Amino acid sequence: MRQDRAATVVCELCPRQCVLAPGERGDCRVRVNLDGRLVALTWGTPCAVHLDPIEKKPLFHFLPGTPILSIATAGCNLHCKNCQNWEISQANPEDIEAVPLPPAAVVELALRERSPSIAYTYTEPVVWYEYTLDTARLARERGLRNVLVTAAYLREAPLRELAAVTDAANIDLKFMDDRLYREVCDGELVPILRAIELFATLGVWVEITNLVIPSLNDRDEDLAAVARWVRQTLGPDVPLHYSGFYPQYRMRHLPPTPADTLRRAQDIGRAEGLRYVYVGNVHVADGETTRCPACGTAVVRRVRYTVLEQRIVGGACGVCAERIAGVWR
Repeated sequence: MRQDRAATVVCELCPRQCVLAPGERGDCRVRVNLDGRLVALTWGTPCAVHLDPIEKKPLFHFLPGTPILSIATAGCNLHCKNCQNWEISQANPEDIEAVPLPPAAVVELALRERSPSIAYTYTEPVVWYEYTLDTARLARERGLRNVLVTAAYLREAPLRELAAVTDAANIDLKFMDDRLYREVCDGELVPILRAIELFATLGVWVEITNLVIPSLNDRDEDLAAVARWVRQTLGPDVPLHYSGFYPQYRMRHLPPTPADTLRRAQDIGRAEGLRYVYVGNVHVADGETTRCPACGTAVVRRVRYTVLEQRIVGGACGVCAERIAGVWR
């Protein structure tokens, strides 16, 4: 945060770098200049608290089959026209119901529910940064893992601080086209690509989700571009989830993503050299199964967030002993 004599505050959290006069809020709606001090209005007051399967994030190579305590506050620094949680992500915090739950209470709840990890999810955890960071630090001290579900629209300095207490992240890579990022999400592509690469470089287990929207990014070249960037930048072992779109919020005029499109996306991702490519939101046979890249054994078989079978032993295929990338315990 920077401050001048007129008590104007510059928020240095995300690429927008909002300049706020006293009383003004940032683009995310939850960060406000109060008498020359930047305050996050949602600290310790989540609007959503749930116990989810970790597969719902989606994370398929991180503690599969375990529950994860998931929290969110209002707010987001993107404004995606297709947002599935727009009622809370695009809301002012005073306009939605929330509960007092400071970091210590979140951690105690996770321990009580026997959840080995906490997810900062549903909206955009980087805009409620202080709450995310304070909770993650305390969780780490108590032996819990921390998971971000994020669009990664974040500047480098705060990202590095948060990555130090983050174990895994599912990051939305919405488009490989800056024009679409601007038109659909009111954001930019390049800062997100840099953030994804930085998270991975800093040792966070990263999985990527690409929402496939009919007529926008469902051409073969669009699907291949995402997979190619993941393989070339992050490596062939980083899981890629192609997810089905459903009409909602300000994008109700487009149809849902057909299953055949997602099946094609999975084939394209594999053809681009990725070892672990998944399909979500639409049922596709074998679309959620993890297979050993060496012998083809189904080492984790899932259906709709439920793990039906797991054949990973010590981080390797239980049949041929090939290493399976991920965090398994």
